[in-house]
Amino acid sequence: MRGGGGGRRLESVALHALLFAGAALAISPLLWMVSASFMHAGEANASPPPLFPHTPTLEHYRALFTSQSLGRYFLNSAAISVGGTGLAVVITGMAGYAFAKLRFPKRDPLFRVLLAGMVVPGQVAMLPMFLELRQLGLINTLFGAMIPVLAPIYGVFLVRQYALSIPDDLLNAARLDGASELRIFRAIVFPTIAPVLVTLGVFTFLSAWNDFMWPLIVLSDDARYTLPVALANLAGEHVQDVELMMGGAVVTVLPVFLAFLFLQRYYIQGIMAGSTKG
Repeated sequence: MRGGGGGRRLESVALHALLFAGAALAISPLLWMVSASFMHAGEANASPPPLFPHTPTLEHYRALFTSQSLGRYFLNSAAISVGGTGLAVVITGMAGYAFAKLRFPKRDPLFRVLLAGMVVPGQVAMLPMFLELRQLGLINTLFGAMIPVLAPIYGVFLVRQYALSIPDDLLNAARLDGASELRIFRAIVFPTIAPVLVTLGVFTFLSAWNDFMWPLIVLSDDARYTLPVALANLAGEHVQDVELMMGGAVVTVLPVFLAFLFLQRYYIQGIMAGSTKG
C-alpha cells in the first residue's frame, strides 16, 4: 500500500513539474516582451539578450503615444472591438433565438445553409465583402472594419443550441399574457442565454481586437488604422528598434489580456452551463 501511495505521489509530482515547465515555456516570451519594452534603445540587441533592463525606462511608451500616435490607433481598435462585440451579441442572440424557437418558412433549410458557410474560409469571403462594402460606401470606415464580427455563424449556432433548452410553455404563457416577441426576448430569453452571450462576447472581442487582415484591406487611411496594422507598420519602419516594437506589442496585448482576466469567471460559467444543456 505504501509503495502504491508513493508511486501516485511521484506521478503527481512529475505531472505538476511537467505542467509547470510547459507554463514557463509558454509565458517566458511574454515576460521578456514586457521586460524588453523597458530597456534602453539597443539593449535588447545584445548577445545574449538580457532578461531584465539594466535601468528601466518609459521612453519607448512615451514615443509610442507622442511621435507614433499609438493612442489614435488604440481608440480605433477599441471602437471597432467594443462596437462590434455589442452589435454581435445582440444580432447573434436574436438570430439564435429565432432559429431555435420561432416558426417561419424554410427555417431548418436556411439554418443548414447557414451552417454550410462555416466550412468556407474567411479569406475567401473577403473579396466579395470588399466589393459589397465599396458599393455601400463603407470602405475606409470603422463600421466597415467591424462588419465580419457582427454576425458570426458559430455564434448563431452556439446561441441556438443554448436557446433550445428554454421551455416552450414559458414562452407560450408570455404570449398568452399579451407580451410581444421583443418583450419576451428582452425579459425572458436574454437573461436565460446571458452566460453564452458573455462567452460569445469574449470570443468576438478577442477576434476583433487581434484581427489584422481585414482592417488592412478595408482601411486605406492610416488615421483609421487599428493597433495590429499600426504595429506591423511600426515594425517595418523601426526594424532595429526592438524595444520600441516590444512596447507596441505590450500596448496591443494588454487590453485583451485584462478583458479575458476580468471576464474569465463569466466565460467559464458560459462554457460549463452550455455543456449541461440537454
